[in-house]
Amino acid sequence: MKALLNPKPSNLSWVCPKINVHFNNSSNLRLRAVLDSRNATENDIFIGLSQHATKNQVLSSSFRNKKFQKPNQTVLDAQSKVCTGPTQSKPLSEEQAFKVLDTILKSAKGELKDEEPVSKAQLGAFFAGMTVRANAFSETTQWSEGEWRAMNHFWPQLVRALPPDIIFIADPEGSTMGISNSIGPLFVGNCTSEMRLVGALREVLAGGHLGYEEVQGVLKDVLPLKFEDGESVSESLLSAFLICQRMNRETDREFKAYCLAFDDEQGSPPVADVESLTHFGEPYDGNTRYFKSTLFVAAVRSCYGESSLLHGVDWMPPKGGVTEEQMLKVMGANTHLLPSQDEEVSFAYVSQREASPSLYSVVGLREHIKKRPPPATTEKIQQIVRSRGKEAIVAGFYHDGFEESLLMLMRRRGVHSGLVIKGEEGALSMTTRLRSENASKGLPVNYCSGFRSLVVAPYAVDGVSRETFNMEVNAMDYCFEPSDTPRTDRSVARNIELGLAALRGEKGPAYDRIVLNTGVVDHLLGCCGADDIYTAFDRAREAIDSGKALDRLLNYIRKSNRVK
Repeated sequence: MKALLNPKPSNLSWVCPKINVHFNNSSNLRLRAVLDSRNATENDIFIGLSQHATKNQVLSSSFRNKKFQKPNQTVLDAQSKVCTGPTQSKPLSEEQAFKVLDTILKSAKGELKDEEPVSKAQLGAFFAGMTVRANAFSETTQWSEGEWRAMNHFWPQLVRALPPDIIFIADPEGSTMGISNSIGPLFVGNCTSEMRLVGALREVLAGGHLGYEEVQGVLKDVLPLKFEDGESVSESLLSAFLICQRMNRETDREFKAYCLAFDDEQGSPPVADVESLTHFGEPYDGNTRYFKSTLFVAAVRSCYGESSLLHGVDWMPPKGGVTEEQMLKVMGANTHLLPSQDEEVSFAYVSQREASPSLYSVVGLREHIKKRPPPATTEKIQQIVRSRGKEAIVAGFYHDGFEESLLMLMRRRGVHSGLVIKGEEGALSMTTRLRSENASKGLPVNYCSGFRSLVVAPYAVDGVSRETFNMEVNAMDYCFEPSDTPRTDRSVARNIELGLAALRGEKGPAYDRIVLNTGVVDHLLGCCGADDIYTAFDRAREAIDSGKALDRLLNYIRKSNRVK
């Protein structure tokens, strides 16, 4: 970043590891980053990766924290069916329901063999999904006859084997299961931090919604999760709350509460001394199939004064795909800090681990929830660093309807421009391949929607006059040859190889995607010098072909290890 300055002392504490970084995964692969102040060449990385990639692909799964308990697969599969929206939920067959409830009962009794035990978080999410479906969903997605028969068979045994918090989630009024009990109606939580959460759960289990202050109050009461010392909220209650909010389809005020809840967790954000700053919000759970270009796009944009801030995590469920942090780690970058003043970088990466420890504390829990909770949407719309100049946010989405929620949050952030992209896998990377005749329904891949500020006007909303737009980007319209997107299939090393080869000037699908995404983003955000989209493409190509973009990426890796 040209300059990351904080006018006031910040509470952010950045840990700087040694310059020569070794990456280790479960297969004992060691990729040495030989970037130091004396020796920093792209060949060191590229050749090293080429030598190791054929022996070990450095899969994204190797970044999963080995301390995380694995979920029970039988119940997890059921959660994928019953813990979804009002129209997407799929009732279990009688056979499936009997198998799931039998697994839960055996796990509760300690009699489950040859399977992982059913975790508290799974119990909370599964029974919350069942309760919301019974209370608030339409007939087609409510309980099937088979589910009722299975529950009637197992509930008398489950009510004696399960702890009170699970019984409350499954039957908050004490009457749903046909056997009257007072546990649900009288339950208030097991500690003081759970009291507000239990009250909120009663509302959302019935299909209701909460106010902005209610959601923020709950989140600040229960996060960060504590796993070793101190009073911690029940994982079953928290997972139930998160999945209920998603199943009920969050309101704008609920989305705002999640988005802004921990803005001040680390104090006032640093201010970058740059004229323009774009925040890139990739889905935190990464890509599992296709090449992702955003890291390399940021390097290209830095060559002509467009600063970029990337943010994310090392690993995130449910996909557990390739992320920018994984690529930077493998290449030897320090992902535990923000760079200080540096006139030769102009982009940076910050991990949720440092920026928002509270949200990062639920990564393991999210694996057991299975479906994406509200933070999966709102964590993409963050301003971890501010700019003294113009700011823009770019975020990826997949499911129709979320594009409007994301743009609403961008406006709430007060940025000058906002852009949502339906790239491949719901990420930011647009493609040059032809649209399939069998493409899924809904908005097409390469769909873009957004706004950009024109002039300050006292009569406009928030004092800003905005121009809105939406379009489908057809790469052929801009003279890009159609090509299939390179497959990476969870290989971090493969994604790096493709990106570095493109930044070396090697023409092909990866090169075209970096140019396409850079030019379209600059043009739609209204960046300086990108009024004409062909000019935007040309300057992206020049940044790559001249070697400047590659130099910026390597310089960032080196500089990140020297920042104190």
